[in-house]
Amino acid sequence: MLPAVLILNGPNLNLLGSREPSVYGSLSFEEYWKELKKDFTDFEIGYVQSNDESALVTAIQDARSQYQGLIINPAAYTHTSIAIRDAIAAVGILTIEVHISDIKKREEFRRHSMISEVCWCTLSGMGLKGYHLAMERMREYFRLGV
Repeated sequence: MLPAVLILNGPNLNLLGSREPSVYGSLSFEEYWKELKKDFTDFEIGYVQSNDESALVTAIQDARSQYQGLIINPAAYTHTSIAIRDAIAAVGILTIEVHISDIKKREEFRRHSMISEVCWCTLSGMGLKGYHLAMERMREYFRLGV
């Protein structure tokens, strides 16, 4: 059985490809997700995007029954959501936080992540490639049994 990883994207990431292409690029996440699935055939990769905090919390809770890993870009909820933080801590799934832009170089209010402390690692500022690197980290984790 292949390890399963859920990619969970937060608010406004449904606009990738058209939203601020100079910051976020011109590729939609659905297009990029297809590339990830081709590059990581040794994983089952699910994908959920929601603009709703409660839907993200529910997706995290539901993930524990079918996924061994979670890659999350909580987007704006990164800086505000104790609920998402608590859900990640509660389910105990290996979690990697990803940000397309470098949150440490953005506005002051975006520089702190409520999520990082409950994640295995954080990848920030690498564009969509951050998801690819997160999948490589997942592969490393599952191969080595870290």
